Amino acid sequence: MRTKEDARALIDAVKKVPLGFYPTPFHKLERMSELTGVNLWVKREDFSGVSLFGGNKVRKLEFLLADAVRKGCDTVFTYGATESNHAMQTATAARKLGLKPVLWLGAIVEPNPAALRANMLLDRILGAEIHILESRGSTRETMEANQELFEKRKNELEKEGHRVYDIPMGGSLPRGALGFAECWIELAEQAEAAGIHPDYVYTCTGSGGTLAGLAAGRTLIGSDRTVLTGIAVGKKDPETYGKEVRLLADDVLMLLGEKKLTKPDVFQILYDYVGAGYEKPFGLANDDIRLLARTEGIFLDPVYSGKAFHGMMEEIRKRNVPQGSTVVFLHTGGATALFAEPEIIGDLSEEK
Repeated sequence: MRTKEDARALIDAVKKVPLGFYPTPFHKLERMSELTGVNLWVKREDFSGVSLFGGNKVRKLEFLLADAVRKGCDTVFTYGATESNHAMQTATAARKLGLKPVLWLGAIVEPNPAALRANMLLDRILGAEIHILESRGSTRETMEANQELFEKRKNELEKEGHRVYDIPMGGSLPRGALGFAECWIELAEQAEAAGIHPDYVYTCTGSGGTLAGLAAGRTLIGSDRTVLTGIAVGKKDPETYGKEVRLLADDVLMLLGEKKLTKPDVFQILYDYVGAGYEKPFGLANDDIRLLARTEGIFLDPVYSGKAFHGMMEEIRKRNVPQGSTVVFLHTGGATALFAEPEIIGDLSEEK
């Protein structure tokens, strides 16, 4: 176990480019605490920058795009669904660094080119090169079916003299997930300054990089009393997904030269709060999106943070989280999805 200072020094040795505004705010939700009977705090990754539409991907991009710049790349490929937060934040960060963003987006929900919404609209304003791909099932399956297309475009660009840097869905590489090892240390510092010790930390998990990074950070500095929980936001195979996240956390530690590995119990994943699937509205989660907005004036999105917050609230309601516990919700951003297609937001526009 390392001190927070030693762990920071290890991470600082890996080159990154400054993109976000850190540390992100950390504060107590007083009215929600009264309502739930737990001491509920929130870590505001939605305030990360680069733009007004920040979120968790910015920490990953600080390390990933530093690698792109170091390698002399001028073009960035990345992948996701049409309303991908990661794709939009990658395009934003790329523009800040003078790089060209090329986005490959699977149409889980078919966008209307004449009336683009939410992240797709921002991608267009940013001038990203956008390729809409017919859905072949999950976003991952769609990307696997189009590898030849990606390679063809990459070859075209390289013949024109460009150099392409490739970032997978969610930025979930060891170098990207490292950003959330740093976030765990930042959270530990803020909790100490506030005079609290979190018993539980909740966040969403999709491509797995955020949870893996948090797990690596926890392993670095030790937080044995804290239960770290990821709420899955899409259909996952519980037999394999947790192992994938743990292997990614191990890769983060190896990137830092650490020999220790994450233990199986360093985090847990809950799969019960997905609803119908990724980018599919979930009525009960939407109810909790309304609850937080009407109690604290904080907005969540229906794809990621709303499902994670709902999962945490259900665990509190079921008393799986004891009354009086100190609970942290890590808000990953993504509020642009509130302005997405009706197939994504569900009944949020209805008066209730």
